[in-house]
Amino acid sequence: MNTTLTINSQKGELLLSFFGELTLHTISDIEERVRSLNKLPYKRVTINLSKVSYMDTAAAVFIYNLEDKFKELESEILYANETQKSTLDLVRTHTDRDADIERKESKTPLQRVGEIFYNYYIGFIDFITFFGELFATKAQYITSIKKIRFKEIAFEINESAVKALGIIALTSFLIGLVVAYQSAYQLKAYGANIFIVDMLGISILRELAPLITAIVIAGRTASSYTAQIGAMKITQELDAMKTMGFEPFAFLVLPRIIALMITMPILIFIADMMGILGGMIVANVDLAITPDLFLDRFNEVVDAKHFFIGLIKGPFFAFLIATIGIYRGLMVKNDTQSIGFNTTKSVVEAIFAVIVCDAIFSIAFTNLGI
Repeated sequence: MNTTLTINSQKGELLLSFFGELTLHTISDIEERVRSLNKLPYKRVTINLSKVSYMDTAAAVFIYNLEDKFKELESEILYANETQKSTLDLVRTHTDRDADIERKESKTPLQRVGEIFYNYYIGFIDFITFFGELFATKAQYITSIKKIRFKEIAFEINESAVKALGIIALTSFLIGLVVAYQSAYQLKAYGANIFIVDMLGISILRELAPLITAIVIAGRTASSYTAQIGAMKITQELDAMKTMGFEPFAFLVLPRIIALMITMPILIFIADMMGILGGMIVANVDLAITPDLFLDRFNEVVDAKHFFIGLIKGPFFAFLIATIGIYRGLMVKNDTQSIGFNTTKSVVEAIFAVIVCDAIFSIAFTNLGI
């Protein structure tokens, strides 16, 4: 049955009478007529549904919107039965509730700024709490050799360091090549070819190798720590461990941190060697500096302190990377989207923390004359 609409107006009153079936498919024929109605000449509107044989929820939403259009006027709806009234009341209830939610969610700029700072404050408190629990557990952990979980530490050494040797070596080798090649172009112009050894030795051993290693490990290991622990939290494995009397910090957190702190200096040493090797190849090919001459000059001008300064940074970088990765894993909520969000945050925050830490070391060592 087709839907028809008759529009009558007299003495400032508008009468809209519907006939037939009001459904999602039939209201499209009368929407244009209703949309073109002007409410200005009228003081009262009556919507007559007494001749409507059937009305679905889509049509009820249409009637509700029609009623809302004339909300400034006196209005009345004539129903054919209680079912129509109940359907419209249901639409009104849910629509009004959604409108209340939208109104509650609209915030002023000052409220948004306050909420951002409050969230940062809560995050800072959570991070300090995590640090406190970490150091408290670590103090208990090292009081007895029996509490040290050597098997877990060995496993994490393999996962976080041994499997990362290839990418660390390749990255450092390429960095050594690039830095040496760019420097050689400038040094040849001044006939100062031999000084490429000084520049490569100090820059790679002291700054580039530790920093590049830490950034690669932050991208590789911090993300894996966050994803692993986040997945364990979603699947409630952490809760199961606590129920069985196992402390997650002793079984999951400390072995990862200790393993990375042990292996980071080793990775930096590998990065030193590969970076110097890349620079040596460029020096030989582009500047005609033989490996023997390169090594002799390296031994003369590059002090051992630069090598040890690079190694000393390793455990500090490792602690920051592992701590941030694990903390972000513990912050994962009970949904998979949270894993991706916190994994991204862990990598960005770990790289930022490493760069800040390296800047602090550089300022401190320079002021101390080291």
